[in-house]
Formats: sequence, C-alpha cells, structure tokens
Amino acid sequence: MGTNRLRYRLVDSDQSWSARRRRHRSDWLARTFPEIGDMHVVDLGGRLGTWHRATVRPARVTVVNLEQPPAVVPDWADVVQADACDLPAHLAKGPYDLVFSNSVLEHVGGHERRLRFAATARALADRHWVQTPYRYFPIEPHWIAPGMQFLPVRLRTALARRWPLGHKPTRSHDAAIHQVLWTELLDRSQMRHYFPESGMLVERVFGLPKSLIAVRTGE
Repeated sequence: MGTNRLRYRLVDSDQSWSARRRRHRSDWLARTFPEIGDMHVVDLGGRLGTWHRATVRPARVTVVNLEQPPAVVPDWADVVQADACDLPAHLAKGPYDLVFSNSVLEHVGGHERRLRFAATARALADRHWVQTPYRYFPIEPHWIAPGMQFLPVRLRTALARRWPLGHKPTRSHDAAIHQVLWTELLDRSQMRHYFPESGMLVERVFGLPKSLIAVRTGE
C-alpha cells in the first residue's frame, strides 16, 4: 500500500481510522451527557469542526483557542482567542453547563500549565469531559508512529520531519522540534493528580488503553 493511500485511510478522510475514533468518542460523550443538546458547552483549546461533526450538537458552544478566530462563525457558537490556562475575567464568569477538551492537555506546556488548565476546567462548570492520549499506548497518536513518544528529542524531531503519517507534516527542523517539545503525553497518575475528584474513563483500542478521559457528571 502506498504512503498516500495509507495516510488517507489513517488520518485524511472522513472514513479514516482517526475520523472513526472521533465519532466513537462523540457518541460516548452524548451517552455520558444525555442533555448535551440543551447545554452551553465551553470547549477549551478546540475548534468549531469538532461540533460540526458531533453526534449531538450543544445548544451553544464557546470555543477558547490561542488561534485567531475564523472569519465565519455560526450563530450557535462563539470563538474567543484566549489562553485556557489564564482565562480573562469575562470568560471565567460563564455560565457554562459543561467543560469539554479533546487532545489539548498534552500541548499546554508543562506541569505548571497543566495544573492551571485543569483548575480552569474544574472551576468553570460542575461537569467536565477532558480527554488526552495515553502515554503508554504503543502508537504515538499525533504522528501515528510506533513508540515515537519514548525516543530522545533529537530522534523524535528527525522522525517528525520524515514520517509521512503525522497530522501536521513538516520538513523544517524548527517546526518539527517545536511540535515535538509541545507534545507531552500523560499517564494515569498524572491525570488523577490533575483531576483528583473526577471519574476516569479509558478509551481502548484492541483492548489497550488509548486515551484517558477525566469526567465529572455533576451528580
């Protein structure tokens, strides 16, 4: 199978393995929070595309991201350029029914900022769903590369430049090492530390833990 065809099957198409995992997770979210269609959800570090593809779309979504907001935003959403680890006061006030975050915690920039991100998630609403890839799943999820997360930075950077299946392909050394250094996969002990009062769901693939989800249902 050629590289382009393999990439198409794994990450690039609406029927790719990655897309199917996202839909599975979206269904799981809807089952965990059956009232989500009536909720105001704040998405920390996400994008509108998540909610366009969602199994059930909330009544209102506020997306917080460091990126510049898109030019066109649907009437059911707000997109705000802000740091989820240091929210401005008007965003911190809410009110929100559910805090959502998908594959963001591993990118916020170290332990101290993960503490702040988790504190924000816990404070914004009584309910949350915070997902992050599990460090010890054998395939590194951002590059779809076996064992990449266990390599030294130099080798991870070289692999990031050449491996054809990454979600954000790059040939530049500076861009590659930036991506590598801003990707720190977490284990269960870390997630329990950041979310000590939350339940912990485990997403599995072929019986192996693939991602961890800190959940508080408000009950």
